[in-house]
Amino acid sequence: MGILNITADSFFDGGKYLTEKAMLSRVETMLDEGASIIDIGAVSTRPGSKAVSAGDELSLIVKSVKTIAVQFPEAIISVDTYRSQVARMAAAQGAHIINDISGGTMDPLMHETLAGLDAAYVLMHIQGTPENMQDNPEYEDVSREVARFFDRQLESLTSLGKSNIILDPGFGFGKSVAHNYELLNNLESFCDYPYPLMAGVSRKSMINRVLNTSPAGALNGTTVLNTIALLKGALILRVHDVKPAAEAIKLVAAMKQSGRK
Repeated sequence: MGILNITADSFFDGGKYLTEKAMLSRVETMLDEGASIIDIGAVSTRPGSKAVSAGDELSLIVKSVKTIAVQFPEAIISVDTYRSQVARMAAAQGAHIINDISGGTMDPLMHETLAGLDAAYVLMHIQGTPENMQDNPEYEDVSREVARFFDRQLESLTSLGKSNIILDPGFGFGKSVAHNYELLNNLESFCDYPYPLMAGVSRKSMINRVLNTSPAGALNGTTVLNTIALLKGALILRVHDVKPAAEAIKLVAAMKQSGRK
C-alpha cells in the first residue's frame, strides 16, 4: 500500500503532491515500483494535527479518487478517512478500501455506512485522537488492549454483515515507543483473527527516537521493521517508499517458500 498524501500537513511528504500532475506522477511511480494499493489521504493524522473540515476533505478526495480511477484502472484505491460521509462518496467514485484510523470511534455512522458498501474496511486501533493521542498514552498491556478493541469493533461490524475487513494495530497512534515495539514483538498474536493484518511503520517516530534520526533519514529503519512485520504475519505494508518494501516482501516470500520444501 503506497501512501499518497494530498495535504500540506503530513509529517513526511506534505505538500509534494497537491497538483494533479504531481499526484498522478507519484501514483505512476508507486505502481511501477510494485504497489498494489494506493492510499489517498486528504487529512493529516500526524500527532498534534488539527482537524480539517468534512467539506474540504470531501472535495479533495472525490476529485482525486475519480482522477486516479480513470488514469490507473489497475490500481486498488484506498481512502484514508474517519468520516462516514467521505467513505460513502469515495466508494461511489470507485474507492475499493476505506482506511479508518479510528476504527469507527470518531464517527458513529462509520460501521453502518461500511456495512452498506462493497469496499473493504481497514479497522485500525487508536487511543485518543490525532490532536491528543501522544499526550502520555497509557496501557496496562498494549497488545491485549488492542485485541480487546478489535473484538469490540469486529462484533459491531460483523453483526451488520461486514466481512471484508483488514486489521491494523495502529503503530504510532496513541502509543509510546515502548508500546510500539511491544506490539511489533507480539504482532503474530493478531494473526489468530480471520482477517489480513496490515502494518504501518513507515518513517515513524518509533524508528527515529531509537536511531536518533528524522523521518527523512528513516528509510533503512523502516525496511528493517517492515521485514520484521512480514516475518510476524503482516500481509500488507503501508509505506512511503514502495520499492524497498516490495523487495522486502519478495525476499521474505522466497525465504518462506524455501521452508516448505
